[in-house]
Amino acid sequence: MSKIIIPKDYKPHLNLIETEVAIKMIKDTFERRLAEQLRLTRVSAPLFLLKNTGLNDNLSGIEKPVSFTSFELNHDDEIEIIHSLAKWKRDALHRYGFERHTGLYTDMNAIRKDEELDNIHSMYVDQWDWEMVISREDRTMDYLKAIVAKIYNALLDVEFLMIRHYPQLGESILPDEIYFITSQELEDKYPDFTPKQREKAITKEHKAVCILQIGDILKSGHKHDDRAPDYDDWTLNADILVYNTQLDDALEISSMGIRVDDQTLKEQLEKAHSNERLALPYHQNIINHVLPLSIGGGIGQSRLCMFFLRKAHIGEVQASLWDEETMKLCAENQIHLL
Repeated sequence: MSKIIIPKDYKPHLNLIETEVAIKMIKDTFERRLAEQLRLTRVSAPLFLLKNTGLNDNLSGIEKPVSFTSFELNHDDEIEIIHSLAKWKRDALHRYGFERHTGLYTDMNAIRKDEELDNIHSMYVDQWDWEMVISREDRTMDYLKAIVAKIYNALLDVEFLMIRHYPQLGESILPDEIYFITSQELEDKYPDFTPKQREKAITKEHKAVCILQIGDILKSGHKHDDRAPDYDDWTLNADILVYNTQLDDALEISSMGIRVDDQTLKEQLEKAHSNERLALPYHQNIINHVLPLSIGGGIGQSRLCMFFLRKAHIGEVQASLWDEETMKLCAENQIHLL
């Protein structure tokens, strides 16, 4: 059975039809604001990729993608359903010829069959994947924070719109500005907490938080969280979290970062004991400076809808599959799964 939290006396603010209408409003509005803030052009994206290109997202490295072969291709060519488009996007920037400070975004739909299901995790993943060309001078913490602030402005616009259309959602949750903290500063602040407990504590206090520099080893000898070694620069990445009032917990809505250059790619693959990836075409294109320097990330569509509509379960804003016990428990507690 999925892990599930049932909020006490939970009652959805919108019925099923109102929820579907509101989901469309959120997605249309945020997509438009994101494109305006970051000068992005929408492009089409693949649902699957050839394994031997190295373009699929390895996530933490232990998840196995859904895969298959096609009789139209070489029978040795394994095809993988994407986990995300973290690497594909950077390759696409090169193929499309985007200029500095312009880029792309796309609707990404993925299957993560090894996902541990709960209120905010599903086997089906839908997010806006975006990527933008930058210069070497842009590879700084100040530039990363400036991009985070632009994304946050789009979030503020959507929250204002939703509360205006649906006053039953209550007052706004998001503060005027997002709070920045590094993963090491967070560990120093809460040394006896687990990483997830730290995220909850800091997000409950500030309501919207950007945790910086995730993936490398902290002073404690542990990581804040796993990050693939071959797309984000671990010194220049970030997670955006907001406070979920229904679950009384942090809700990560975006993982993003300035991408690795040739030097950081080699260093992080060495730390991850994954030097064999250097032979893959994608990695060779970074080392040989074929691909542009870039910044990018993913923003969860269903998680945004959960947050703005004050929903308790991700199944209330997306159509996925759940075990029978979860569906029964949700039905008994007014959690209406789509």
